[in-house]
Amino acid sequence: MANTYNNLEGYIQKLLHRIDIYHPHQLNIENVYSRLGMEVHYLEQDAMFVFGRIFLDSNSTEETQWQDFGHELCHALWHAGNQALIPFSLREYQEWKAENFSQHLCIPTFMLDKMDLPNYEREAIWMIMETFGVEWQFAEKRLRQYFKNLLHR
Repeated sequence: MANTYNNLEGYIQKLLHRIDIYHPHQLNIENVYSRLGMEVHYLEQDAMFVFGRIFLDSNSTEETQWQDFGHELCHALWHAGNQALIPFSLREYQEWKAENFSQHLCIPTFMLDKMDLPNYEREAIWMIMETFGVEWQFAEKRLRQYFKNLLHR
């Protein structure tokens, strides 16, 4: 039986397959942005998407940069305009969407489905951290989200 994914899970799977990314070891900033024809710059500033470019904080850890990349990629692909000019509620909505997008890009459901996760939550979180190059809290949130969504498939 094929898995049924929600809209975001399906979008991420199609996006990654379109750029020939199928396995966790292929997931990294350079692979994704280069295959999408995008530019990423590292500066000593907060992560942001401006003028068609993604900027990441050069002082952040690799894990934070990866998570921030997923967030900013959402803005690049889905959001138009200047956030400073839109109503606060819409900006908050875009930020929520970008955070959710990042969770799914950095730890795709179709890849989680192929993993044999340990029965103990702490061990599963550790495995996700190591496999996908993310921070503990990010992995923990995504694992809980993953199990919650499994109940609705």
